[in-house]
Amino acid sequence: MIKILIADDHTMFADGIESILAEEADIEVVGKCYDGEAVFTELAEKEIDLILLDVNLPKMNGIEVCKKLFKEKTNIKVLALSMFNEESYVTEILNNGAQGYILKNTGRTELLKSIHTVVEGQSYFSPAVTQTIMKGLVKGNETSKAANLNIPKISRREKEVLQLIVKEHTTQEIADQLFISLKTVESHRANLLAKLSARNTAGLVRIAMENNLIDV
Repeated sequence: MIKILIADDHTMFADGIESILAEEADIEVVGKCYDGEAVFTELAEKEIDLILLDVNLPKMNGIEVCKKLFKEKTNIKVLALSMFNEESYVTEILNNGAQGYILKNTGRTELLKSIHTVVEGQSYFSPAVTQTIMKGLVKGNETSKAANLNIPKISRREKEVLQLIVKEHTTQEIADQLFISLKTVESHRANLLAKLSARNTAGLVRIAMENNLIDV
């Protein structure tokens, strides 16, 4: 059972998400809160696997919530929600530990896919968000070239795994496509995290894109 906390200051929106998730047998909404500080009150009282986190919360915004979660070294996953598809929002919250970023106009199917993807340890971005990230990379191409100088060499197989991670494939899908075991996929992922100094899968995606490590 995936235990979810919804953190959004728009009551009707939070209630709408709760109604959608109530129909899912493997998901339980264990709480809702309407400001960033209340997130930590909920965490102290309940077992939570994933926070659906509005970026623009009162008292403590989503980015500040992520910073505090990372500082406390929690294993709780964060899927950011926002009306804003802006590079600065996306980059900052991912840099501070969120595993995914979806827009509030996301439909039911994509919402469920994003939740399961993030809980499984993968990153997830709405398609429009991915386009925003790519546009930012084009603008920062010269900076990316300079950054490449400091990136450790990754093997051909690691690059193949990284390519599929960026394309949001699950561990099982990567294993099937490359004809390797789940354990081997996880080993390559661990090596990539260490080599690229990434905190999580979302960090791998960001570093890969910023440094032109994959073919897009």
